Amino acid sequence: MVSTNKNILRAALILSYIVVITLLIYGISAIYSYLNMGADRNKMLHTEIKKTDQYLPKVIWAPLANEGRPIDTQTLHDIEDDYLDAWYIKHLAYKTNTSTGIPDYYTESARENLFNHIARNTKEKIHIESTSLLHHPTLEFFSEDGQLAVITDHDVVEYKSIYKDNKIILETTEITTYKVILLLEDGFWRVRHLIKEALSSSTNNIAKAKVSNLMIKGINYYPKESPWDMFGSLFDTEIISKDFKIIKEAGLNSLRIFIPYDDFGKTKVTHGKLEKLKQVLDIAETHQLKVVITLFDFYGDYSVLNWTLNQRHAETIVSTFKNHRALLAWDIKNEPNLDFKSRGKTRVLAWLNSMITLVKSIDPTHAVTIGWSDAKSAYLLKDKVDFVSFHYYKDPDQLEAVFNQLKIDIPNQTIILSEFGLSSYRGLWNPFGHSEEAQASYHKIMQESFDALNIQYMSWTLYDFNNIPKEAVGRLPWRKNAQKRFGFIDKNGRKKGAFKYISSD
Repeated sequence: MVSTNKNILRAALILSYIVVITLLIYGISAIYSYLNMGADRNKMLHTEIKKTDQYLPKVIWAPLANEGRPIDTQTLHDIEDDYLDAWYIKHLAYKTNTSTGIPDYYTESARENLFNHIARNTKEKIHIESTSLLHHPTLEFFSEDGQLAVITDHDVVEYKSIYKDNKIILETTEITTYKVILLLEDGFWRVRHLIKEALSSSTNNIAKAKVSNLMIKGINYYPKESPWDMFGSLFDTEIISKDFKIIKEAGLNSLRIFIPYDDFGKTKVTHGKLEKLKQVLDIAETHQLKVVITLFDFYGDYSVLNWTLNQRHAETIVSTFKNHRALLAWDIKNEPNLDFKSRGKTRVLAWLNSMITLVKSIDPTHAVTIGWSDAKSAYLLKDKVDFVSFHYYKDPDQLEAVFNQLKIDIPNQTIILSEFGLSSYRGLWNPFGHSEEAQASYHKIMQESFDALNIQYMSWTLYDFNNIPKEAVGRLPWRKNAQKRFGFIDKNGRKKGAFKYISSD
């Protein structure tokens, strides 16, 4: 028995020795492999930059005609990458008043100026939220040894909001030309000089697009089974075509649809979603319906450093469909004024202004608008949009006064009521809600007002819905259940009394 125990103990010790030796050999080999492979540049940096996810300003290079050595495409690409990384790090440093990442993208002499700015801003309790949106670099000189590059970056569009004690004191968009010197150090390009040569305030003077001669009589549209998820897994062109036929035969001529930012791929808009949107527009054209495309649905960040990502998203969609014959207008954002309290009115308006400028620069033909949630916000950015649109869910008897006041506040501008409606939900969560008869009466009164005041309109919405995603109206059951019953057609496909007043025809 004693001999057996000794054998077991001896075997356990030998096994433990083998395990320890194996782990030591594995650890030593791993260290050796790491020391002998090329260092990962990104892991060397204090701040890893992934521009695909963080910073994508538009860059338009001038044709190459530089002095010195000819430059190959890959080297020019490397210079652009590192130069934009340097811009991003500078924006981040001025926002946070920290120096993280600066040594990786600026030479020792260039860092001193940045460090001084950060120290001064920290002392005065100032921080700057900024981004660059557009660059026009020209390569002026590339040295024979390939270690130095000189760039003139013309007409850089920069947005800045300056805060003191966390209160905004200045908000501006500037167009600036910079002279830039970059040195190749440790395998990547660092900024040696970044000097302003010219500065002017941006006026964003872009000509207004002509508003369509179409007298808009339309509706906001989601398929019955996929509200707020029109382009998801239940996407069905046959269903959409049948619905558009109903809309057209009801006497309407247009519809408003929504493009969810995340679902369409954020910065990298997916081909599959673009193809589905094309199919929707093709179906609309077949049924002789015009379409207002509302961008950035379910987006509510507005952070300045994300603007370039938002712009690449909008650029893809707008450039893809700007020539489609069914397109009526671009709606930049649905009810952005609801984000004023949580995100800041100044920031939201600046983001909207930036997006209007971008969309109109890509598509100067089609009108641009913003779908404000109420009439009191409709005057905002009125000189930037091509027509004003607002939503109205209040007493129909007050619409005339509201609309007439808008015409006084916003003269010489087309005004469209792009959402209105009444829920026919009456149940456990709202026992005093409206009946279908009351809903029909509401739409009758609204149509009479439209005729009397010559108001263009888009109602909410074609169908009652079975399910409402919490992202749309939240989790509260009285809100979700009320939202289910705004339709002219119920969940079983029966036309409700209100359908008689879906249009004035």
